[in-house]
Amino acid sequence: MEFKNRKILIADDEPDILEILKYNLTNEGYQVITAQDGDEAFEKARRNQPDLIILDIMMPKKNGVEVCQMLRSQPGFKETLIIFLTALSDDSTQIKGLETGADDYISKPVSPKVLLSKVNALFRRFNKPEAKTLHFEHLTIDPERFIVKAGEQEVVLAKKEFELLYLLAQKPGRVFLRNEILNQVWGNEVIVGDRTIDVHIRKIRQKLGIDCITTVKGVGYKFDV
Repeated sequence: MEFKNRKILIADDEPDILEILKYNLTNEGYQVITAQDGDEAFEKARRNQPDLIILDIMMPKKNGVEVCQMLRSQPGFKETLIIFLTALSDDSTQIKGLETGADDYISKPVSPKVLLSKVNALFRRFNKPEAKTLHFEHLTIDPERFIVKAGEQEVVLAKKEFELLYLLAQKPGRVFLRNEILNQVWGNEVIVGDRTIDVHIRKIRQKLGIDCITTVKGVGYKFDV
């Protein structure tokens, strides 16, 4: 298996789900750590530095969204892959989870085959050659350290905000279609709407304070400096 020995943390307050997911992921060759509440998930993540974290949204002590927010604020977890498990089917919950910094979500009841497919797909998508730092007159984007500098000011972007900015900035002037952005930043297995892109673009503009992303009405977005 191409990603053998990658470390995965699963956090869920239902022992049966933990057992089933651990069994299937272990059989696939992954190293699996488990937690049964949000506090335990956060501490085990800090201690074990997993490559991917699977978080149930509805957990005791701290829910999955809170754990994700806490982890994303830690320097060592900017690039860690995070999947939400959710029994909630409404779009607003899924969008909130993705905007918090998750890379994907899986609806309950969990199908082990779907889980393995999504885990493997995420590792393939992010197992790419080292990306290069992009330098512009008033902007520097460093993908290795997940750092953006606007002038001399370091700007903190959420994971998806950073990935979206980096995608556009790699090809200044090129118009990226909305579907293309969704596929490359969120993956074609994740169902999110245009509103998600718009929210992320708005946040990037606000945080950078630089007018560097242009809306091409009815088409998509392009990077201009």
